[in-house]
Amino acid sequence: MSTEVAAVTVPLPPKVTLRLEGSTLIGEGPLGTVKRRFPKDAIGVVPEKDWVTLTLHLPPRRRQSKSLLRTWEAHVRNITGGVSRGVEARMKIVAAHFPMKVAAKGSELVIENFLGEKHPRTAPLVPGTKANVDGEFVTLTGNDVEQVGQSAANIERATHIRDYDPRVFQDGIYLIEPAHLKGAD
Repeated sequence: MSTEVAAVTVPLPPKVTLRLEGSTLIGEGPLGTVKRRFPKDAIGVVPEKDWVTLTLHLPPRRRQSKSLLRTWEAHVRNITGGVSRGVEARMKIVAAHFPMKVAAKGSELVIENFLGEKHPRTAPLVPGTKANVDGEFVTLTGNDVEQVGQSAANIERATHIRDYDPRVFQDGIYLIEPAHLKGAD
């Protein structure tokens, strides 16, 4: 065991606060609140006014320990960026054989006339995610990267084609820009 301490400091955007309640990390900002379970036995969190410090409780010379620290640094950046700037993902509607009608209704996306089917298909949106259909594009927005990404996966899965040749029938709704922070390059 070494006494070497590994720590990372992450700056907080203006009007964003981060706190730890039990084993839940909570980020609050102008766009809402994001909660994420946190491994407090492996990493310590010290939120300050303008930054948060993540300290590793595991032996720092292990590769897995450093990767865990960097993973949680990325989670903290996604949480703080999500509640200050927001998260966005873009999808494209491809309808080569039958004209599809896609609409966001409440907490789900309704896909009508997919491959000429009589019954509409639905894709649930994770709470906290909103969908906007504009022509052949679907834009998903929210304040949590994981929720927006899961909603995009639900939509892709709802339009998965079975029993047809995928080289011929390419109809569906496909992810063209994965979930990312708005304004990030």
